[in-house]
Amino acid sequence: MRTLIFRITAPYLTALMLLFSFFVLLRGHNEPGGGFIGGLIASSAIAVYGMACGVEAVRRSLHFHPIGFAAFGLILAVLAGLMPIFSQAQFMTGLWLFVDIAGGELALSTTLLFDVGVYLVIVGAISAIALSLEERYSG
Repeated sequence: MRTLIFRITAPYLTALMLLFSFFVLLRGHNEPGGGFIGGLIASSAIAVYGMACGVEAVRRSLHFHPIGFAAFGLILAVLAGLMPIFSQAQFMTGLWLFVDIAGGELALSTTLLFDVGVYLVIVGAISAIALSLEERYSG
């Protein structure tokens, strides 16, 4: 299914899907969304790009093996759970840090760190599976 129109539009569609996955990831604290759904959208974008341009193009654009993303995400999620222990709170308790930037307030939290970790685990695992299947059945 590597038609000319699909190969030309796939990079733009992939970029839009990745941007939307970041949006879903970041809005997941207060509204529906979060790391899991955002990760599924991002891995779908990677799969679309792989179907259009091939597995080697995807591997070159990722720069790291997808399982590396999953491992880093797992480390982030575990760190987000362990950080409250150092401030005499229970495991997985949400901690917040409010930073003043340009007259506005930016809220950083361990829940955001956990969501980013879940996002990377899902992107890495699903992308590794999709690329493996694409390699196996494309040739």
